[in-house]
Amino acid sequence: MTNKEKMNGAESLVETLLASDVDICFTNPGTSEMHFVAALDKIPGMRCVLCLFEGGVTGAADGYYRMTGKPASTLLHLAPGLGNGLANLHNAKKAHSGIVNIVGDHATYHLKYDAPLTADIEGVAGPMSHWVKTSPTSETIAADGALAVETARKSPGQIATLILPADTAWGDAHEVVTAKAPADKPRVSAETIKKTAGLLRSGKTMSLLLGGDALTEECLELAGRIVTKTGCGIYIDWFNTRLQRGAGRVQVERIPYVVDNALKVLEAAGDLVLIGAKAPVAFFAYPEKPSALMPENSLCHDFAVVGDDMEAALQALAAELDALASPPANVAEPYTPPLPTGPCSKEGIAAILANMIPENAVVIDESVTTGREFMRATAGAKPHDWLNNRGGSIGFGLPLAVGASIACPDRKVIALEGDGSAMYTIQSLWTLARENLDVTILVFANGTYNILRGELTNVGVQNPGPRAIDMLSINRPDLDWVKMATGMGVDAQKVTTHEALAQAFKAGLAHPGPYLIEVVV
Repeated sequence: MTNKEKMNGAESLVETLLASDVDICFTNPGTSEMHFVAALDKIPGMRCVLCLFEGGVTGAADGYYRMTGKPASTLLHLAPGLGNGLANLHNAKKAHSGIVNIVGDHATYHLKYDAPLTADIEGVAGPMSHWVKTSPTSETIAADGALAVETARKSPGQIATLILPADTAWGDAHEVVTAKAPADKPRVSAETIKKTAGLLRSGKTMSLLLGGDALTEECLELAGRIVTKTGCGIYIDWFNTRLQRGAGRVQVERIPYVVDNALKVLEAAGDLVLIGAKAPVAFFAYPEKPSALMPENSLCHDFAVVGDDMEAALQALAAELDALASPPANVAEPYTPPLPTGPCSKEGIAAILANMIPENAVVIDESVTTGREFMRATAGAKPHDWLNNRGGSIGFGLPLAVGASIACPDRKVIALEGDGSAMYTIQSLWTLARENLDVTILVFANGTYNILRGELTNVGVQNPGPRAIDMLSINRPDLDWVKMATGMGVDAQKVTTHEALAQAFKAGLAHPGPYLIEVVV
């Protein structure tokens, strides 16, 4: 804690964030945040990134945390602005991403007049936040800001929402507070390690189900050694926060999205040892299909919960099983399938990705139905990270690309986008251009919410009529992705064949800034 003279509350908060190693702010400010904007301008050290929609703000903060393990701050305008960002805060919460939201409010004395933008900000924030506080005075904002950072940095990452009334921002303040360092991640007990090792030695059909921080290259290698030693299976959820994969890394099977397929996989998997994962459930409820996907004769055994030190837990389990010297199982071999020809198809796009994903790339997957088999086909591609939508609320991909690219400026980011999903946060193209971020975007243009056509059948609707089909289509008029992208400063082209896609993808990967390819499928 340090004392400074001639500060206002907003300045003390910015100084506190910087002292606490929060040095990026994704912003979409309004009138009530002008003193905070002035403080960001006055005080050096904070990178400020303007997003044209609040869902872009919160999604970018999610992507930044996933790649750094370090929270960013956001700046949002009152309850409506926060409300616009809630969908991607939901996704971030499911991904266990730490974020410090700064939400402006009316001056405290102005609230009683119920001006048009007055609303219950704490009530709006609550469902998507782990911690919410309205800072009552300019003298308390620094301590509250430090507490927000401490909350966001807890393991697993948390969403902290700090509400900053305008008079709290412009009033006098005299201190800067540094957030306490985060505590060490919890360790799995020796008793749990011995018990789990016993289960894996029991001869019963067993599998590891990994999630969260257990999907790093190091953790997967330890899991692969355990597989070699015990003969157990190894699985991950369909959607994952960040998976390190590719040639030379341990390959894991995803539990399928489709319920019937998931049931078959889990029937063969036997009992599950949960390592940063939860018991598998269906994404939605369907008539006459189960919500809980585990077979009646199988059990789930808790080993390490989200937030635990996964590498230490797997290291201890491997040691208990005398598996540390065992070669890891399921290591993916390099594989580049032949480049396809002809009109673009799901299988052909997957083959092109398998050939052309550059080493150390960050792949953000919101390809929905077009990309269902992308991960299987790219298992032998050059080593890379793969990020999924943990929360399922669409429109996360382009904002996540903003945050991931800012977090990793030396790595190529590839965003795989369904056209319907991309339209939710299309404004992020402008931010990608303004910040000149090294992101190549593939938009799969099929003119429909194709996943929902399948879901009509899954929930038992037969022979849908033209009004139902019309509600699931995004044509009439057709979207022109090249015009939309170039209109926001992003170079773009449209392709209809595999040959053209391979050429365009090569050009996009060589391009130092954002580049969009509309892929007609």
